[in-house]
Amino acid sequence: MMHPETLAPVRDVTAAISQYRNPGTKLMLEWFDRAAVNLSAVERRAATLTARRTVKNEFQAAWLAKAIECIDLTTLSGDDTADRVRRLCAKARNPLGHGLQAVLGLGERPLQVAAVCVYPSFVATAVRALEGSSVAVASVATGFPAGLMPLRLRLEEIRYAVESGADEIDIVITREHVLRQDWPALYHEVAAMREASGGAHLKAILAVGELATQRNVYMASMVAMQAGADFIKTSTGKETVNATFNYGLTMVRALRDYGERTGYRVGFKPAGGIRSAKQALGWLILMKEELGRPWLEPDLFRIGASTLLSDIERQLDHYVSGGYSASFRHAAL
Repeated sequence: MMHPETLAPVRDVTAAISQYRNPGTKLMLEWFDRAAVNLSAVERRAATLTARRTVKNEFQAAWLAKAIECIDLTTLSGDDTADRVRRLCAKARNPLGHGLQAVLGLGERPLQVAAVCVYPSFVATAVRALEGSSVAVASVATGFPAGLMPLRLRLEEIRYAVESGADEIDIVITREHVLRQDWPALYHEVAAMREASGGAHLKAILAVGELATQRNVYMASMVAMQAGADFIKTSTGKETVNATFNYGLTMVRALRDYGERTGYRVGFKPAGGIRSAKQALGWLILMKEELGRPWLEPDLFRIGASTLLSDIERQLDHYVSGGYSASFRHAAL
């Protein structure tokens, strides 16, 4: 039962959250059990994709503004506090200074990030801080980042975050299921997490850097989508290897294959190590080239990041002024 202080104020987050859900399917091993990933081809495609595509000047500024709208602004540190979360929410509501936004011609529409992502303990704080905005509240859950907790407790953590007002739940899978290729176990785990999430959208974090092979990444992506994940996400940001274009390419190809079989669109979220505006542009180019224009909107694409916004703001300031300002002038917190 929810206590009055944890009840979520009404917020319009429809710009960020898709109005339809991926209903999932039954576990269909034949969709992926013979899948093969040509590693050389993946590496070649990933290396040339951003090298052959570039945007400059006012077009780059427009793409960077779009990147801001797709950011899940994140704080997932052991020293997080309520004050830090409130500061992050204030930045999420006003990611660019009012003067810079006006000069860029964005003064008529409020530019905001897609979501703020926090631990379950801070969901209620974020909900209150974001009241009246279109910014969604996302919560990690299920024993983030390792996920090595009994399933019963992981599901309870999801329910706690949802009751506190979370619009989205970022869950971590049990990597052992993938490494042993125990696809029924992975399927039932994600399906149970989807059910526990209720109306909150589910993002399944695969932790690709710990799945050993690209083939495992592809198959885990397919199982998560079959189990009803609304997004698949590369990483927790805590692994040695996080979001790379190589892993991203394999995952978006799984998205495309799933969409062709079912007719449903599933979102994609790279996270971990994305710190520069140049990297953000690379991910936008990858999505545009591989999946098309619809995946440049926050209902289907997110970038999980904590410091990326500061560099994007700095680059936009350079576009307007012609000079680079000091990094400390664009701190997220």
